[in-house]
Amino acid sequence: MKVIVTGVKGQLGHDVVEELAKRGHTAIGIDIADCDITDASAVDSVIGRAKPDAVIHCAAYTAVDKAEDNVEICRKVNAKGTENIAKSCKEYGAKMMYISTDYVFDGQGQRPWEPDDEVTQPLNVYGQTKYEGEVAVTSNVDKFFIVRISWVFGINGSNFIRTMLRLGKERGAVKVVDDQIGSPTYTYDLAILLVDMIESDKYGRYHATNEGLCSWYEFTKEIYAAAGLDVDVTPVPATEFPTKAKRPYNSRMSKEKLTANGFNRLPSWQDATKRYVELLKENDEI
Repeated sequence: MKVIVTGVKGQLGHDVVEELAKRGHTAIGIDIADCDITDASAVDSVIGRAKPDAVIHCAAYTAVDKAEDNVEICRKVNAKGTENIAKSCKEYGAKMMYISTDYVFDGQGQRPWEPDDEVTQPLNVYGQTKYEGEVAVTSNVDKFFIVRISWVFGINGSNFIRTMLRLGKERGAVKVVDDQIGSPTYTYDLAILLVDMIESDKYGRYHATNEGLCSWYEFTKEIYAAAGLDVDVTPVPATEFPTKAKRPYNSRMSKEKLTANGFNRLPSWQDATKRYVELLKENDEI
């Protein structure tokens, strides 16, 4: 297969290109310097010239708090940019995979969100624009995958684990939110699943994170345990860390649809955290 991957310089795009190459597919990684996805003619030119079998769309505006003050640019990238890609995928007959987020939901309750639950009220601009991107995909493409993920970490970029390791070494003690519940997602593991999916024709909406649930506090404790760092971690409510954009309390997402369609689910978040921290050690980052 020939597959275009947007956002190749990001954590997920990098790992998806690596996984495609491992399997002998032709991976064409693009980023802003190669194609401005908000420019419809540029998108049409890139996809029309390559004529890929599929596009895995990882690129996004992800600065959640800044999005509250930059609504139009966030919408331009996440909604209009996605629409441009969707229309070109339709024109050239390519499958499309759109990477979305738990933030499309309102974050209330405790029931795990199902992939086909109705989206009614995203909590912030980022979530709203990512949902508008979902609508652009479903409105324009027949052969689509929408894959919602959360709490992402990977080797090619900044993330929560790297931040906590830095703060732990600098301060020796941290306070971390313990009333927001979800699942971390290791891009290395996720990339394997995404390529499994794009090789198939089992289209639709899915949720994909590492298995198991935790709070940010529990996640942090596991990070320091894996790194062998003695850091004092204090659990606090989210109200102690007010942010410009609201965050969901409930980011639980059901992955049963993956099982039902024969896909392998990701390893546990604890296992993923340990492997990732070991990789950072090997790279002398710890």
